Amino acid sequence: MIDENTIGAGALSRDGVAADVALAEVRRLRAGDRPTHGGRLFAYVYDPAVPGLDDLAAAAHRESAHVNGLDPTAFPSLLAMENALVGAAGRVLGGGPGTTAPDVVGSVTSGGTESLILAVKAARDAHPEIAAPRIVVPASAHAAFAKAAHYLRVALDVVPVSVDTLRPEPAAMAAAIRPETVLVACSAPSYAHGVVDPVAEIAAAAADAGVRCHVDACFGGWTLPYLRRLGEPVPAFDFTVPGVTSISVDLHKYAYAPKGVSVLLHRDAAGRAPQYFAYADWPGYTMINPVIASTRSGGPIAAAYATLRHLGDAGYLRLAAVTRDAVAGLADAVRAVDGLRLLAEPESTVVCFTATEDGPDLFVLVDELTTRGWHTQPQLSYAGLPASVHLTVTASVAPRVAEFGPDLAAAVAAAQAAGPVRLPAELASLVGALTPEALTPDLVVGLAAGLGLGDGGSGAGDGPGAGPLPERMALVNTLLDAAPPALRERLLVEFVGLLQRPTWDSDD
Repeated sequence: MIDENTIGAGALSRDGVAADVALAEVRRLRAGDRPTHGGRLFAYVYDPAVPGLDDLAAAAHRESAHVNGLDPTAFPSLLAMENALVGAAGRVLGGGPGTTAPDVVGSVTSGGTESLILAVKAARDAHPEIAAPRIVVPASAHAAFAKAAHYLRVALDVVPVSVDTLRPEPAAMAAAIRPETVLVACSAPSYAHGVVDPVAEIAAAAADAGVRCHVDACFGGWTLPYLRRLGEPVPAFDFTVPGVTSISVDLHKYAYAPKGVSVLLHRDAAGRAPQYFAYADWPGYTMINPVIASTRSGGPIAAAYATLRHLGDAGYLRLAAVTRDAVAGLADAVRAVDGLRLLAEPESTVVCFTATEDGPDLFVLVDELTTRGWHTQPQLSYAGLPASVHLTVTASVAPRVAEFGPDLAAAVAAAQAAGPVRLPAELASLVGALTPEALTPDLVVGLAAGLGLGDGGSGAGDGPGAGPLPERMALVNTLLDAAPPALRERLLVEFVGLLQRPTWDSDD
């Protein structure tokens, strides 16, 4: 039996606990999470609904969990599996023997963010003569590019996207390239809206300037070639496009491997070389790392290998067809509801919609969908783009499509009846005048408490199972939507800082 008073109280007890007790505590804590299976969570997880796949991946993970990717001479199994995954990704994305990019090489990383950081690092370090390197990205590029620029001290030149097409203009991308530019990036597809950037034109502009071009295909890029084979009009975006020098693709998304496995591909070994880090000027072992981490568990890589081997090319083609049909059904459900409109016609694995002028408050709608068991992702307004609701669609959603339409209509009706969230006048005026630098600890705690976030920084909490977030997030999202991006960032940092507080074991 679990002592609920000990759950979440800390991990390091005096004498330890029995194995079944520890596992039961994990399961008890997991009970408060969003469901990772069943097709009702439209973000963060990727479920193919293939019977037995979870057990296979878990068994493969267990076989290699203690294998260390630091030294391939000690663990050649991991090297073999990494090479196989890189080869599979290269084949899917237009490279390898018999193609126009036969020399494609790559590395396995922990996720899309690491892949993008390494793509920027390789581009920066390929030009040590450039003292102040820059990268060019569309505004719709994943935030991990900004993270890479921040970590690597590279300037970020952001090109606006059209409010109509949700894509950057190739001419604007070309115009943003400077002598200091080391990388131009684009998305296939973009995360927020699921559209494919004009890769061919952007890559041509980069090539003309003698600059690398990276295609971020982390989200959905694995599925795009399969959708093309199914007859969908997917534009060229991979290594078949001249000028594309590197591509990233996440296997823990639409290759349906467990978290966290991504692949960073380069057109040739010379392009990958600056990605590596080597150090021999110390008395210990000579360090050579292809990725950011040194020690890496072989578990995720083995799980990904087993997943790809089991599903195979035919399996991915079938899953892409199921997902395509689910996307079409969800898009039809949105079109059928007054007050909503698609922000973009679906062309990958995303349905993104917004409200019409007389439609519901989207943040209230998201809460109403949550109460009906649908977990969607709200996106804040930005640079002329309205707030929107993002649905990441996987194969597991297909059996749920018929349920979604009626629930969406009911949620819209409920949101319309409830009316929009209105920030209190003093809070609205505060957000309008506040700067990130003006935030004080007391002000942050007061704002958090007023929004129902955490325990207001007191550390008290409400006991096991009590969530640190309010059941309805519309007020929080409305506040963030009213703030400019710089203030949003600072508020989120402070709010999450309040949530991430250590719990302590008792002395008994």
